[in-house]
Amino acid sequence: MSKCSLTAFVEHDGDGFVSLCPELDIASQGDTVEEASRNLREAVELFFECAGAEEVVRRLKGDIYISRFEAVYA
Repeated sequence: MSKCSLTAFVEHDGDGFVSLCPELDIASQGDTVEEASRNLREAVELFFECAGAEEVVRRLKGDIYISRFEAVYA
């Protein structure tokens, strides 16, 4: 069994939270940040169980860089 380090973006959406793994373009949701994160992990693990090696390689993006910046608005 192998492990890999992936990114989870979680944002508030309506009454709950949406989570996204940008490396695989897999999303999930939950009522709390923790639930959305947990559901995303489960979705990614199910993807790894079901997808063939070629599909994983095709979907898996390289390094993801996260940064913050300031923008001017009126």
